[in-house]
Amino acid sequence: MQQRTRISVLLGTGIVAAALLAGCSSGGDGTPTATATETVTASPSSEPSSSASSPAASASSAASAPSASGGGGSACAATSLAGSIEAGSGGAAGSTYVHLVLRNTGSTTCTLQGWPGVSFVGDTNGTQLGNAAKQDRASAHPTVTLAAGQQAVAPLQITNAQNYPAGQCDPVSPDGFRVYPPGSKQSLFVAATEYTACRSTDVTVLTVQGLVPEGQAAD
Repeated sequence: MQQRTRISVLLGTGIVAAALLAGCSSGGDGTPTATATETVTASPSSEPSSSASSPAASASSAASAPSASGGGGSACAATSLAGSIEAGSGGAAGSTYVHLVLRNTGSTTCTLQGWPGVSFVGDTNGTQLGNAAKQDRASAHPTVTLAAGQQAVAPLQITNAQNYPAGQCDPVSPDGFRVYPPGSKQSLFVAATEYTACRSTDVTVLTVQGLVPEGQAAD
């Protein structure tokens, strides 16, 4: 009797299991579940597409950054500078120290680093008079960052032309200075008629130091 009952239970369980399997394979509820699973496994392909748009956005941000930082760190062009001469530390034995001032007249920040090229010019046409200035390589020469309107200063030593025999110097009154910002092939003119230049290249009457921030010039 017990054996028959056990067989009936097994047969009943088998029938129930078969019915459940039949329901899963033919019923409408089972199939969407399998399809939903496939959709989920397909979602990783949608993740790369969304992450692919992120690098594009990052690239766009990175592209805009250099233009902003590049404008801040670019060298000052001669066309965006105005020059002037101001009093320096005064006179030394046989020479005078003045400050060559370069002011950023542009609308963006730029930098100056090193020694400007300086020479006397005259004859009302920009003719160079004598030798260009020696560059005092022992002087400070930091990178000077100039926001719009800010100034950098280069101490300029002008040796008295009277220190030399007239035949050796060939003294002449200049119109001013031609100034090349460091690294530039373009120059600007700074008017200054109160000094005496030597037209002869036998002597050099100018010595310039490196550019430093305003207020930090040693001479």
